[in-house]
Amino acid sequence: MSGAPGDTQSGLRDRLTDGLYGLGWTAVKRLPEPVARALFRTIADQVWKRRGKSVLRLESNLARVVPGASPARLAALSKAGMRSYMRYWMESFRLPTWSPARIKASIDVRDAHRLTDGLDTGRGVILALPHLGNWDLAGAWVTTDLKVPFTTVAERLKPETLYDRFVAYREGLGMEVLPHSGGAAFGTLARRLRAGGLVCLVADRDLSASGVEVKFFGDTARMPAGPALLAQQTGALLLPVTLSYDDTPVMKARIHPPVEVPESGSRTEKTSSMTQALADAFAVGIAEHPQDWHMLQRLWLADLENREDRP
Repeated sequence: MSGAPGDTQSGLRDRLTDGLYGLGWTAVKRLPEPVARALFRTIADQVWKRRGKSVLRLESNLARVVPGASPARLAALSKAGMRSYMRYWMESFRLPTWSPARIKASIDVRDAHRLTDGLDTGRGVILALPHLGNWDLAGAWVTTDLKVPFTTVAERLKPETLYDRFVAYREGLGMEVLPHSGGAAFGTLARRLRAGGLVCLVADRDLSASGVEVKFFGDTARMPAGPALLAQQTGALLLPVTLSYDDTPVMKARIHPPVEVPESGSRTEKTSSMTQALADAFAVGIAEHPQDWHMLQRLWLADLENREDRP
């Protein structure tokens, strides 16, 4: 018996999505780099001109980051934001072909000693990042230049074949990738940290609906508790990281001072304080480079509660 029309349409959409990503990883890396850059900038500009839901959501988010910005300023920021987002994809599609030397030359890391010194202690390190710049490139730098393997968590995507592509891509860059769902990820991350390993987590958007409420650019948002809880349970060092682009081919990275576990308070109070400290560090990097924050989804609680009224 055939499925319902909606099921058929969903299946076609999933196959198309998977096929497009597959084409990206096979074809884009073969293009001359200037051609690829020009192509993805054109795609970004065309998407921006359509003023679809993602672009409108990006502008709505940026309005919180840059309060008082005029409509013209927000439009310019969202256009730059889509170019930044497409640069991320262009680089990601090509990254598997980059040599270790090319990866090293493509990122400039400020205060890298905070990471290397932390790893030298053997206590384990957690790097927590927002959706800024190209976090896959930062991860590739860790595995190829520092030659340090690490474990991360990936959101389960639909179709499953697309999720498998992302896992294979990141594993090809030297990462151990755990699925976000299933409940076993936290225990595995804790074991890696207790063994002195490295864990990297994108941590500015809660995927569980049970995250920690934080003040973020003047309003309440919810961010995952995982980084703070892992630091408390394992004794690992918790380091916020922010990334940014400029007009050069080199991405900039900054490793911020560690978020310490408070000496007193309940586990809930400690987790809240540490997650707020992470949010504050993320806000510094995002405020300095708002166009590089690739947040095309709802984040603040007010936006989640009024979903039907907003783009």
